[in-house]
Amino acid sequence: MTNAFLEVSNGECVALKKIPHLSFDEFHKNALSIVKEGGKVVQYFACQDDVSLKLMAVLRTDKLLVASCEAPEFYPSLSQTCEPFHMFEREIAEQFGIRPEGHPWLKMVRYHSNYRNLPDVFGNDYKQDIPGNYEYYQVDGDEIHEVAVGPVHAGVIEPGHFRFNCIGERVLHLEIQLGYQHRAIENLFHDVQAKRLPILAESIAGDTAIGHSLCMAQAVESLTQVRPDKGARIIRTIALELERIANHIGDLGALSGDVAFLPPANYFGRMRGDFLNLSLLICGNRFGKGLVRPGGVRFSLAEEIRETLNERIKELKPQVEHVLDLLFSASTVRARFEDCGTVSTYDAEQLGLVGPAGRASGIPYDVRRCFPTEQYSQINIPENKKNTCDVYARAKIRYDEVLQSINIIQSLINAPVETLTVENINYNFLPSSFVVTLNEGWRGEVSHVILTDKDGKILRYKVKDPSFHNWNGLAMALRDTGISDFPLNNKSFNLSYCGFDL
Repeated sequence: MTNAFLEVSNGECVALKKIPHLSFDEFHKNALSIVKEGGKVVQYFACQDDVSLKLMAVLRTDKLLVASCEAPEFYPSLSQTCEPFHMFEREIAEQFGIRPEGHPWLKMVRYHSNYRNLPDVFGNDYKQDIPGNYEYYQVDGDEIHEVAVGPVHAGVIEPGHFRFNCIGERVLHLEIQLGYQHRAIENLFHDVQAKRLPILAESIAGDTAIGHSLCMAQAVESLTQVRPDKGARIIRTIALELERIANHIGDLGALSGDVAFLPPANYFGRMRGDFLNLSLLICGNRFGKGLVRPGGVRFSLAEEIRETLNERIKELKPQVEHVLDLLFSASTVRARFEDCGTVSTYDAEQLGLVGPAGRASGIPYDVRRCFPTEQYSQINIPENKKNTCDVYARAKIRYDEVLQSINIIQSLINAPVETLTVENINYNFLPSSFVVTLNEGWRGEVSHVILTDKDGKILRYKVKDPSFHNWNGLAMALRDTGISDFPLNNKSFNLSYCGFDL
């Protein structure tokens, strides 16, 4: 079958009239064909315009492919035969009241009434229900017991519920329920003044402020035909890599604590602060907020700052290498990490895992290498996949990427970086247009889509955090694993609640 989807580039502005508008049957057949032959789902969502409700899919092979169709009130679920559509179909059902007939596990995502005030397709009254108020999956048997964790957790962690079906200490099934803090972020993008878009984007998930704000900025730049200068692209790349380092080091510290190896836990905790302070040095915020804006950056890399950054990286690199060696050379640590929480390559492919979770299960995909933006086309990004598919692999991915990211930053600050900082931002979007942007956040593929109407106003703003793909990977990792290993597996994924509860 000839592929009817349109090939687009990462960050390319495309007129809506150029995007193939297919019959649903043709859309369905083409989408399934692409994914069954190895393609992946980047975005799949519904969009309401002045005429009708439409479905739109952005798929990836070695290219990005997009098409749309009229949205039927019900349709044969793609997830019946093609698992990667599973979460997206649930989201569409909840947002627009469209029922995917035969969906293998149709349940709520974020607990809200649909946007069209139609009868609920799940058989619930969302005005009365709260997240978790439904029948959880159950395993029958006299020796089966359930363990419920959350949704309220200790400390500052956000809410999420975990329900384990166990026989003795062995987990047969873990059901994860989120949606307790649904903030309607996508709707806010439609409602706020355009100048507020950067504030919203960098607040989607606080630990991925650069990843999300970069996707937003690139989409706006495409729709306004503005191109940042080379210096801005270098600074953005540095910021994204600093975000990756700080979070990976934090995760390795948490994993150290979970196996009661406290020296590296303490060292990693301190060094995470050191790398957060390098973001503070650049833009005045430890999480990089306020740095990335459409058209460039708000802060330049002055010579004294570049030199200080270079000196601090040189000081920190041997410390990082020493503590990494301390953690990974300990046989007691290896004994806990290895063969724990395995997610096979086949399962990872079916679930559409991305980022370190996907690479740890043998999937080499990395946006920086496959669909590069900013300075990444000038940087050699290795495949960095692992084959053991366990906690050890997910930790080792972080080990490798921390050192790679340090080397990337050092290569970018060897010479002075000059840029014109952004003051006046252009928000005059091209009308009737579409753009999709992808970046490799520290958890994996971050993607934003903007569609504009005939007046250049935002018609649909779609956000996807990598956690949207990866939470089911954590559930799969717990299959046939001791329940006491849940904290270790949970930290090895370290997924976002707020990145999911959009």
